[in-house]
Amino acid sequence: MESCDQLFDAAQRKRLERHDLWDRVTSNGTISAAVMVLAAIAAVVCANTAAYEPIHHFLEQELFVGLGSLTAGLTVEVFVNDFLMAIFFLLVGIELKYEMTVGELTNPRQAMLPMLAAVGGVVVPACIYAFLNKGGAIHGWAIPMATDIAFALGVMSLLGNRVPNGVRVFFSTLAIADDLISILAIAIFYGQSPNLLWLAAAVLVTVLLIVLNRTRHFRLAPYIILGLLLWFCMFKSGIHATLAGVILAFTVPAKCGVKLSNLTDWLGEIMPELDDHFDEDAHVLGQHDFTHAATRVERVMHRVTPPLQRLEHYISTPVNFLILPIFAFVNAQVRLVGVDMGALLVDPVTLGTYLGMLLGKPIGIFGVTFVLVKLGLAELPRRVNWKHIVGVGILGGIGFTMSILIAGLAFPAAEFEVLAAKAAILGASVTAAVVGMIYMSRACPRR
Repeated sequence: MESCDQLFDAAQRKRLERHDLWDRVTSNGTISAAVMVLAAIAAVVCANTAAYEPIHHFLEQELFVGLGSLTAGLTVEVFVNDFLMAIFFLLVGIELKYEMTVGELTNPRQAMLPMLAAVGGVVVPACIYAFLNKGGAIHGWAIPMATDIAFALGVMSLLGNRVPNGVRVFFSTLAIADDLISILAIAIFYGQSPNLLWLAAAVLVTVLLIVLNRTRHFRLAPYIILGLLLWFCMFKSGIHATLAGVILAFTVPAKCGVKLSNLTDWLGEIMPELDDHFDEDAHVLGQHDFTHAATRVERVMHRVTPPLQRLEHYISTPVNFLILPIFAFVNAQVRLVGVDMGALLVDPVTLGTYLGMLLGKPIGIFGVTFVLVKLGLAELPRRVNWKHIVGVGILGGIGFTMSILIAGLAFPAAEFEVLAAKAAILGASVTAAVVGMIYMSRACPRR
């Protein structure tokens, strides 16, 4: 097969090479995790300097979202946490749907072990937090239960091919199930009392999205418009509006609009037509029959890629390199100036969050996995041993994005509790990343 380089001149080939390099950079989980960490570090530095006041003032500025009478007022911080994070949840929903359609969650038996291990990795941290905060700030029980899949996989990717593929699959499935549990916790326990009128409007928009899917509409524009309307309805209803992203993801078609079995025959028919209409001596602007046939091919080939995959391609880079760093910068404003560090370190919220993430995660993940395997209800994946499961449990303690989001929802008006939770989240995530990296480097020797 001839190279496609013959289609482009030298300048165009260089542009394509730069584009390929950009794709490789933006698809690298380690780089995107590093950008988010740098944003969090910058937030902590700014929060403890003179820059804190102007940044805090900016985040409290009010914005208005909507059109005409359908307008909602929200601060910059709420815009980031409710609207921009809805786009992040859209990407999470796309990943969940992908795994349930063609990924690790299609085979219930194969997915059962990591999914139940994820339940253990949720229940034990929550219990540790609840035990240390009984009679106190108990509402933050869900803070230590979330695993940041992007951050944790980024750390694991630093070991390269030393990590067996079975470990990556186990951890990815576990983290996906963890995300699903966190989403349900936010929906059930951290929403306000719903406004029934706006909730009914959200249900109606969801029905319209389902109808679009069932009637095989493959253009993205109607889904995006209804998705924005769904977000607005959910925001006004009092249910956490980020869940609109997950609902939208599950209604966007995962199939393509072309009968792939007939595609090769159709291309075989259209290619001679292109060749017949092409005049090498004429300017392309004057070759109307040729450009018309080429446009037909372009439209058909565009529909080969499922809308769900196209949407993921459009939003993955902005989410990983713009939205998540902005979220990290806005929410990692841990100001320690004038804070009693002794009181902060021994506060039950700090201890519950830190110990829940650092101890609860590995205990819950390893414990459930051990019990299921020893009872003969499941088997470890091929080339995965108990040392690997311990390492997965340690890395599961890296909880950043979801944990910080839940902390803000759990303590909307309690500044010290939010500060304690965020400080513990940052501390536990860094500790889990460092300890997990060192441990996995020993558990996964060079081949």
